[in-house]
Amino acid sequence: MCNSLLKSKYVLLSLLFVLIAASCNKDKGNPSGEPTGTDVIENQFVSLNPSSFSPLSAFIELETSEEVRVSMRINGRNGSNSDFVHEFPTFSTVLTLPVHGLYADHLNLVDLTFYDRNGRDLGTERFEIPTEPLISVMPEIVIEEAKRNDMADGMTLVSYFGHNGATFPQRPFIFDSYGEIRWYLDFNASPELGALFYDDGVERLSNGNFYFGSGGGGFGLSGEINKIYEVDLFGNIINTWEMPGYTFHHEVHEKPNGNFLVTVNKIGAATVEDHIIEIDRASKDIVNVWDLNLALQNSRTTWTDDTVDWFHANAVLYDERDDSIIVSGRTQGLVKLSSNNEVLWILAPHRDWGLSGNGVDLATRLLQPLDSNSQPITDPSVLQGTLNHPDFEWAWYQHAPLITPDGNLMLFDNGDNRNYVSSGPYSRAVEYRIDETNKTIQQLWQYGKERGEETYSRIVSDADYLESQDHILFSPGAILDQGAAHGKSIEIDYNNRSVLFEATIIPPVAFFDIITLHRTERITLYP
Repeated sequence: MCNSLLKSKYVLLSLLFVLIAASCNKDKGNPSGEPTGTDVIENQFVSLNPSSFSPLSAFIELETSEEVRVSMRINGRNGSNSDFVHEFPTFSTVLTLPVHGLYADHLNLVDLTFYDRNGRDLGTERFEIPTEPLISVMPEIVIEEAKRNDMADGMTLVSYFGHNGATFPQRPFIFDSYGEIRWYLDFNASPELGALFYDDGVERLSNGNFYFGSGGGGFGLSGEINKIYEVDLFGNIINTWEMPGYTFHHEVHEKPNGNFLVTVNKIGAATVEDHIIEIDRASKDIVNVWDLNLALQNSRTTWTDDTVDWFHANAVLYDERDDSIIVSGRTQGLVKLSSNNEVLWILAPHRDWGLSGNGVDLATRLLQPLDSNSQPITDPSVLQGTLNHPDFEWAWYQHAPLITPDGNLMLFDNGDNRNYVSSGPYSRAVEYRIDETNKTIQQLWQYGKERGEETYSRIVSDADYLESQDHILFSPGAILDQGAAHGKSIEIDYNNRSVLFEATIIPPVAFFDIITLHRTERITLYP
């Protein structure tokens, strides 16, 4: 209670200080010679963390004497190169400006410059916004490399699992290239999302908001919800979608038409994590179901002896080229399915494939590997997965498939149980070319094998293609090399495999003593 009262008192005093400081700047100017005030402002108000869920965000509300647009600069605390600039394009006399990207435990200096419709500079007003320290669950971020002139623009979004040993609800955050956390969501006090378990994590919708599923993960967590959520950058819930008859786990994927593909458990079924549903964005109805017990062989135990969680779907991806889906099963491989649940191909070692639940010979759907000269690899040891070829390796216990602009397949190859042994672990980002007509697969590119155990993550993790720069974001999320569990976000030049950015993320306590993050994304702070 005392801590709560002190916190409330601190916030009220901070807001009062902001108002007094802003008023003084307007009346007296700025004696330091920094940006001067402007007479265009008639009324102003600052509200820090208005939703109570986004501690490094604020609203600045303004009334002006004429229509203006605003350019915002948050002055960086790592020199001028760390300044954050955002342009608000709308002209109005009544402005409510969302301010994201504040520093924690800092007197943030936020400069607003006003322009009229003729582009004339009407002056700059400085706002001073003090913030509280980060909450104790947040990680230490160590920047190992940052070639800021070469790396992709934006900041890094982390779907974070770390905690402090006491409070668990997951808290996604965004950090800059200096390792400073500039945004995060804390739903600890939320009556609905106080027990958030988003599994794979947070992604950005095409409309700029964030979305995730919340379930409970089957880990005995209280408050299981089993909904998809759309939230804005303040953490306000914008929309929700339920899934009657199913419970959520792992992944939600937005299709180009706005519908959602979701990996789910079917309530009452004897097995788990082996159904995919499609939810209509507008009507919120379930409009398609894929039952992997029918499409695949649920008795196949080559990679697992768990006959209940036999597939463990950890990702789903839509392929608009042929209206199909690609599903990653951690303990079976990668499978492409038509809209009516027909297996189109299987990416996995060729060992032990028999009949599907609906009677299809799955051996006829396996992809044939090719060497670098596009010749078939016929060595049975390579095909079965006990041996690697110099030009080709299967993916093992993979995550995060994506389709590149060239139509190739990229994924995070975790490498758990590689070649059916546990020695010599490494993880990779790997790119394959798949000829769907001839059912062949050729390895084109990889990164991570050369890093060995320092980037080996047997579970979770992510790989992304940053198209505008031709870079790869490689994100092993559960590393145990050299001590405490940690995760990494590594940006690589696709052409020469040089590291342009590398951050190590070290939580106070890792989930299950191993998971730091499920994935990282390079995004702009504002959509």
